[in-house]
Amino acid sequence: MGRCSIQLVVGPAGSGKSTYCHTMQEHADNLAGTIQRRRLHVLNLDPAAEVFRYRCSLDVRELISVSEVMQELGLGPNGALVYSMEYVLEHVHDWLLDALEDFDDDETVLLDCPGQVELYTHVPIMKSIVETLKLSGYDGHLVTVFCVDASFLTADVTKFLSGSLLALSAMIALELPHVNVLTKADLLPRHEIESILSQSARELVSGQRQDYYYDDEDDDHNNKDYEQQSSNDYYHGYNVTNNLEYPNNAPSSSPFHVEDVLEGEEDNEQRSNNNDNEEQQVQQQQSSSQRRRNRREGLTNALCQLLEDYSMVSFLPLNIRDEDSIQHVLATVDHAIQFGEDLEVRAADGDDAIEEDEEENDDGDND
Repeated sequence: MGRCSIQLVVGPAGSGKSTYCHTMQEHADNLAGTIQRRRLHVLNLDPAAEVFRYRCSLDVRELISVSEVMQELGLGPNGALVYSMEYVLEHVHDWLLDALEDFDDDETVLLDCPGQVELYTHVPIMKSIVETLKLSGYDGHLVTVFCVDASFLTADVTKFLSGSLLALSAMIALELPHVNVLTKADLLPRHEIESILSQSARELVSGQRQDYYYDDEDDDHNNKDYEQQSSNDYYHGYNVTNNLEYPNNAPSSSPFHVEDVLEGEEDNEQRSNNNDNEEQQVQQQQSSSQRRRNRREGLTNALCQLLEDYSMVSFLPLNIRDEDSIQHVLATVDHAIQFGEDLEVRAADGDDAIEEDEEENDDGDND
């Protein structure tokens, strides 16, 4: 038997990896009997998974599960997951590779992988599993499908940059053909997704900065109005000269004292000095804040330049309610590894039956 094609479905927790697998499996079921029919299988590689809707051809929880590790070894969720994946790595040959041998070269296997980032960065377990598959003859049959929540990217420009860098990090770590899929696109208006995907990173950041500075100027203007009003209220509410008692207006019970006037002038001078010190502190804070803002903008510009100069990160929206969108994503993933290019051309199931009847009729006529 030949080597099947393998999709490593990765992405952050809650990004829709299991939904992607279920959607592709349903789509393959709908193609049964047509010229585009294909056999697609899903293997669960997440020992912490609890519920999924797809038909599971192989479940890692039959080998080891996070709940069992937590109970027996007393580890936390993250520690138990790392331990479980290390155990899976030790049994790749006698568990995963043996199962993959049952699939032919015209079949596709989706590996529903765990979403913890440390498995791809701090502890390169997934990288080791990929290298083992490559050395076992699956090099050229592997493709990474990186899932990102559409609502996460469209919520804020900074989140869009974070998601893009996370996708780039996974691409570099796994060193495989890579397709970024924008999941849950059916939950957002189409114009929001098209708006953020049609702009470059610099344009998105520039637009956010304009909004930020506009809001910042409004805040400064409001603060100045508030300070001026507070200053007026302050001096109107507590005016030193109003509390001084002059000889001409002084009642007999409150004689005039020079010491009271001197103390009032000293208090006024002290308040003036305090106001000057407060203004200097505010100016220093604003200057320090501006310097930090300039440094952050410099880092953001460098990240935007990295994403744009190499053009390595792009997203493909997936609407699970649209068969054309599903087929487009599947065709893009197939194209990344040239799946099906070396397979024989086949007809639909009905066409095969018609061809067989025609051949039988031809044989009868010859007799």
